[in-house]
Amino acid sequence: MYDVVISGAGPAGSKCAELFAKNGFKVALIEKNTNWRKPCGGAVNSRIFKYYPQLRKIDFHHINKIKIYSADFYKFGYKWKNPNDYSINVDRLKFDSLLRNIAVDAGAELFDKNISYDFIFKNNQRIGVKTKTPSGIEEYKGKIIVIADGMSSKLALKSGIKKKWKKEEIMVAKSAIMEGNNNIDKETISLFFKPFRGYAWLFPLEENKFNIGIGTIGEDNLKYNLNQIFTEFTNDSKIKKFIPKENYKKIWEGAYPIPAVGVQEKSLYGDNMMIIGDAAGFVNPISGEGICPSIASGKAAAEAGINALESNNISLKILKNYKFHPTIRKITRSYKLNLSLLDFCFENQGLNFSKMCKIAENDYDFREKIVNMFLFSKAPPKDFITRIRSEN
Repeated sequence: MYDVVISGAGPAGSKCAELFAKNGFKVALIEKNTNWRKPCGGAVNSRIFKYYPQLRKIDFHHINKIKIYSADFYKFGYKWKNPNDYSINVDRLKFDSLLRNIAVDAGAELFDKNISYDFIFKNNQRIGVKTKTPSGIEEYKGKIIVIADGMSSKLALKSGIKKKWKKEEIMVAKSAIMEGNNNIDKETISLFFKPFRGYAWLFPLEENKFNIGIGTIGEDNLKYNLNQIFTEFTNDSKIKKFIPKENYKKIWEGAYPIPAVGVQEKSLYGDNMMIIGDAAGFVNPISGEGICPSIASGKAAAEAGINALESNNISLKILKNYKFHPTIRKITRSYKLNLSLLDFCFENQGLNFSKMCKIAENDYDFREKIVNMFLFSKAPPKDFITRIRSEN
């Protein structure tokens, strides 16, 4: 019998497991495949060091600048003022493994190759999780269950508090890690917004490695063929200036859905259960950045769960502290604003976003506000939209 059973050992689940274990609780951390690389751009903002200060000593690729392009290729750049505010670009296979190991070192028990598919019930109460493994069915019983196994989580749907994602609520993306000589600025991540509802990216990983990808959002998921627009983007003459070779070695590629409508605040907790990370919508609707907010959700859930276990009360009344945690409330409010801005940015085939870029080219303070909105989910000023609309 465990105090906590966590399904999913990505960043959210690993942070949650680490904190429970550090506080002396017995934790089962369940993962479908530790050798699986989550499809992802891999850009992680500097807030990661708040949660994992030890990462400053790891040789992940440092990023000090960002460039953002509109659909008609207006652009603006931004460089961090403080060198210690650098972001990192990561290969998710290495990154997730590192965070997972930190949780295990704290005392969590990791169970690999376990696919969670249902709950264990006793007297109509959830008391654990059932998994499928190469050797058969396994059962993990716990006082608190944390669902951290992504958008496709079967447990989230069977929880009774989370409905199936609708097509207009997701972004579908394809990315690849490639290797070969290139002209990418090794300190800069680049985002390319499209005339349809979607964007692309080009992120350096090492001297000759980079992550490239593109995605569509909402109803445009059905209007565009993902493989086709990925090929068109990689062969675009403007992008070829960065990656001029005809053939790059493809180390890996994958396609994936991510949440695109913000935190599902009505689906965060139930009796002896909490939902965190991608499964709960902790992804910035504008930029798609989800690693730091997912980790924040894992931390907040652990803090609520620790309080519940220490008081021997795992009722809804106690676990709701997760939903009303100051960090969760701040992320939720910010994402609501970002979601409304997303609609605004893509109006008229991205015309408003193009205006935004034009203003940012010559206005440093405005530029900084956009970067904070994209990378750190900060709310824009009240006159933000008015100023963009007034731009000729």
